[in-house]
Amino acid sequence: MSSRNQSWISGLEDNGREELRRRLLRIDSNLGDLEVQKLKFLCRDLIPNGKLEASSALDIFDHLINEELLSEEDTFLLAELLYIMKQNSLLRHLGYTKEQVKGLLLTRKQVSSFRNLLYELSEDIDSENLKGMIFMMKDFLPKVEMLTSLSFLEHLEKQAKIDADDVTLLENLCNTVAPHLMRTIEKYKREKKEAEQKEKELLSASDINQIRQALPETSSEETVYRMDRKHRGYCVVINNQNFTSLSKRQGTDKDAECLKHVFQWLGFNVDMRVDVTKKCLDEVLQEYKSHPDHANGDCFVFCVLSHGQFGAVYSSDEALIPIREITSHFTARQCPGLANKPKLFFIQACQGEEIQPSVSVEADAVKPESGKSSRQANIPEEVDFLLGLATVPGYVSFRHKTEGSWYIQSLYNYLKKLVPRHEDILSILTAVNNDVSQRGETEKQIPQPSYTLRKKVIFPVPLQELPERVSTDS
Repeated sequence: MSSRNQSWISGLEDNGREELRRRLLRIDSNLGDLEVQKLKFLCRDLIPNGKLEASSALDIFDHLINEELLSEEDTFLLAELLYIMKQNSLLRHLGYTKEQVKGLLLTRKQVSSFRNLLYELSEDIDSENLKGMIFMMKDFLPKVEMLTSLSFLEHLEKQAKIDADDVTLLENLCNTVAPHLMRTIEKYKREKKEAEQKEKELLSASDINQIRQALPETSSEETVYRMDRKHRGYCVVINNQNFTSLSKRQGTDKDAECLKHVFQWLGFNVDMRVDVTKKCLDEVLQEYKSHPDHANGDCFVFCVLSHGQFGAVYSSDEALIPIREITSHFTARQCPGLANKPKLFFIQACQGEEIQPSVSVEADAVKPESGKSSRQANIPEEVDFLLGLATVPGYVSFRHKTEGSWYIQSLYNYLKKLVPRHEDILSILTAVNNDVSQRGETEKQIPQPSYTLRKKVIFPVPLQELPERVSTDS
């Protein structure tokens, strides 16, 4: 290790960032001069221009740290930059996967759409395209021997010939020299127009803050859970389809994919687990019980799609696990990182005796135990919990073999519909109750939300719309 690199590490040991620096050093060792230039370009809107004369990735990392855009607690911006640069193998040094970053970009992206546009164009401009563009703009370019596609676009931007609101020159250049790039520009313009339209329809963040400041303190901070920390939190989805001897739960993949899409849209980092045994479930619960990132998250969601009985769900190896045993891992005593934060559990499983299904409809019950239940049978005794059961105790819940379960599909649809209207989670679940209760003819179902929440759970409105259709092939 060079003396420069050694001094670079030791310089931060005093302020507690040694481990972050070590990870950044490993990333730097995998980046060449070209990657450094790309990194500088992507950071043009984030770091003051005077500080961008960086000679290495380490210099850029320093500036991001000084601008409080990069810290040991929050490395997402750098993960976003590496993702854009297709340096996905380096994401492991930051604790991310390519899929996780892609999902979080819906709500956490910091690199502007315009910067992304220019970067994407630079990657697609080949040497012949570049020669043609330089020829077209020769009177406006500096007298240098060599321009790269990136430096060419950067020069146009510095000369104020292009900006986020005016890409006319880019359109003319691409239309003349590289027509295949017009599709990228048209996509940018279309998405920009849609975003501007959405801003007109919804209150901006500053408008919301002004309204909150005008209201008494009890109207916001004391009655609504915080949703402004460094990340939204984790959503774990247990999707049990195949069992040792129990029937296969056809249609559950549709539910799992819907949950994945809607909670990623809401900003959660979704962890999907399929056909989970009792041992594996115990490991998952232990992992998230002690997960260090809870401290910087707003909320926690845990979903179980499985066969079930009264107050319990089945693992894939057919161990019967009480719901309360699952939730008990996340009390304030067991999981301090989630103390005073909402913990939401959604259970798609029967809670009672099986009903003969109609065509293409199945029940998620297996040799159920009879008996009545009250709210206290499942909900944790501690505060800040919500348990959403697909059906009231003692009854079955229904699942279509191809379209998924009534409950999860309704939850997906009403989250998508009512979050943009700033509805809280209990209002959303009330709408789900009404929707599910009206389904079916001879077979009926009514979900049951139980909770010890002390405040409203209102998710921030995502910047992008959720796609209308969810494919189970993705």
